[in-house]
Amino acid sequence: MSRLCVVIDIGKTNAKIHVLDDALDTRFSRSRPNRVIDPGIYPHYDIHALWRWLRECLVEIARNFPIEVISITTHGATAALVHPDAGESGLVMPVMDYEFGGVASESDYHAVRPPFSETCSPALPAGLNLGRQLFWQKRYVGRAFNDARHILPYPQYWAWRLTGVAVSEVTSWGCHSDLWAPRARDYSSLVDQLELRAKLPPLVHAGTVIGTVTSDIAEQTGLPSSCLVIAGLHDSNASYLRYLSRANDRSFTVISTGTWTVSFCPATPLDSLDEGRDMLANVDINGNPVGCARFMGGREFDVICQRTGSKPEGAFGVADLQQLVDTGVFALPDFSHGSGPFGGRQPEIRGQAGSGVALASLYCALILDYELDLMGSTGELIIEGAWLRNASLCKLLAQLRPQQRVVCSKDITGTVTGAAQLALGGASAAPVLEPVTATALAGLENYRAQWRAFLQEPSPSRR
Repeated sequence: MSRLCVVIDIGKTNAKIHVLDDALDTRFSRSRPNRVIDPGIYPHYDIHALWRWLRECLVEIARNFPIEVISITTHGATAALVHPDAGESGLVMPVMDYEFGGVASESDYHAVRPPFSETCSPALPAGLNLGRQLFWQKRYVGRAFNDARHILPYPQYWAWRLTGVAVSEVTSWGCHSDLWAPRARDYSSLVDQLELRAKLPPLVHAGTVIGTVTSDIAEQTGLPSSCLVIAGLHDSNASYLRYLSRANDRSFTVISTGTWTVSFCPATPLDSLDEGRDMLANVDINGNPVGCARFMGGREFDVICQRTGSKPEGAFGVADLQQLVDTGVFALPDFSHGSGPFGGRQPEIRGQAGSGVALASLYCALILDYELDLMGSTGELIIEGAWLRNASLCKLLAQLRPQQRVVCSKDITGTVTGAAQLALGGASAAPVLEPVTATALAGLENYRAQWRAFLQEPSPSRR
């Protein structure tokens, strides 16, 4: 009989819940928008609505499946400050939306922020450096901050809600937080500067079983009281962990796509990372730093479609791409207000796009191609996640990178499968990969050269 696992996957744009078996096949799935609400001291995630939805889904799941274990994966740059006596949610203050720009005005943060050489965390806009959020909260919501017993990375907050056990783990701390020193495999100097250490729960491996669901959760949902919960992990790392068995050869790059496009290239030396280009080190589940580059691909795709009057899910073909190349229509970054290798540059669209979806796809392929050059990526390129729904985008990348073999995972939910694999011990279930056939657009190399040349022009808003 198959073992069954629930995966709770909370992304920046959408929250999902799935049931997978030990063959890593999906047996159940639901999703909903991950809403941010503005009232209060700062914009924050609607934790109460999200919990109600998760509980309703768990009731339905428990009614139909004998669940043995729950695994959790979430977006990064997020933490919850909790106390066991602070009501059902346990929150002593709301869980801040990392796009809150108010935290960026704190110039004093630069005096305590560790150097890039220590943390491999670039200085990012808004609250994308988690340390900046905590600095702001401690300064402006000090009483509640001091009341918190634990500061929990976001995956471990949900694990705590289910079990009452407080832990933390390295993939979330090591995600451009300023709080982790990857070479030292320990907290950075910022943790002691902010006097946080006493509030940080024990570090455990992401796959550690931290307990079973509480009696209240079992009663509310119908889950068995024996249902295990593992510590959980950062979402892009969930995609990457599926390839850890290949890390010894190092000749590959995993491209995790969604709201964020994050490229993991284990061959990239940490000393070559350029913080001004949104390059950084993430930390895998074993604590090993991995050179990465990233941009807000899903968000930028949507913005380009919006600006050109297109729907992101709209159809397009090779002829639409060829027309953009032939007529010289360009989308130039940055459409995300600060992320990516050209973060802070004034975005622009030059020319009239016949298909905004084609233009957004071409833009994302060009940004990723540029980042792969920055990382010195030379081996196989493995595409995971949302881009698998856009075959033409993957084919564009294959044409732009003829020196590399581009393959796509057949599983469109790499973060979910990775989280389930961690819980069910399916390490031998290697992802099925399919080679990508490149487009054959005429003039694409010249188009790329012109696009890159435009980006060398002075930009007063470039960071």
